Amino acid sequence: MDKILICEALERVREVNPLVHNITNVVVANFTANGLLSLGASPVMAYAAEEVADMASIAGALVLNIGTLSASEVESMIKAGKAANEHGVPVIFDPVGAGATAYRTETAQRIISEVNIAVIRGNAAEIANVAGEQSQIKGVDAGSMQGDFAELAAAAAKKFKTVVVITGKEDIVSDGELTYAVSNGHPILTKVTGTGCLLTSVIGAFAAVEKDAVRASAAALASYGVAAEMAAKKTDELGPGSFQIEFLNQLSLVSSENIAQFGSVRKL
Repeated sequence: MDKILICEALERVREVNPLVHNITNVVVANFTANGLLSLGASPVMAYAAEEVADMASIAGALVLNIGTLSASEVESMIKAGKAANEHGVPVIFDPVGAGATAYRTETAQRIISEVNIAVIRGNAAEIANVAGEQSQIKGVDAGSMQGDFAELAAAAAKKFKTVVVITGKEDIVSDGELTYAVSNGHPILTKVTGTGCLLTSVIGAFAAVEKDAVRASAAALASYGVAAEMAAKKTDELGPGSFQIEFLNQLSLVSSENIAQFGSVRKL
């Protein structure tokens, strides 16, 4: 993918300041809001069934995250998702922990069946379990899953007729026909709670300004990954606490010049 397209998408996020409606888990809400603000988007966390449809209908994107499940929240997600669909608002779904329990897996599959999802973002184990391929998962973290993640992403994308993003040591984006690998990022991201969930919301910010969901996802991954690399370099040997704060700084500071120099996106 041409890095110019990635840079243009990042610039549009900052120009448009899209409203990203998050129905996310309690563990990551604050970090997600701060991350979106740092990037240049405008976050809102609205969960009440009485208002989610109205909020989703005026948002640039809707992000659904099942990290901390409750029956009432699931109903709010589906209600918001259907309203977003009616108003042409892209819905980004994070099936956190799918495979850990039957309820969690069934809920993820229900949301996908009842809402038109633009992008599903998860680790390999989550995507495999949602797609009906049993895989090891511990809590909400991926187990020691191995295999061809590009093949898994493409198969899941075809099955669900959407764009699938699998994140890991190398991130994969596929719509079932076109597949990209993004090699940006840093291992210390796994030491900070909520970095995957924030990434899902960042994809939402890019999807709000870029209609091509594959391009939006790849641009989000590259921008996010480069910011993480820059933050890790500045906080080398200081630990995850310092990295977390600096990562918010770098989400605000990451530039088109940084993307042009360090972005790593290739077609598979």
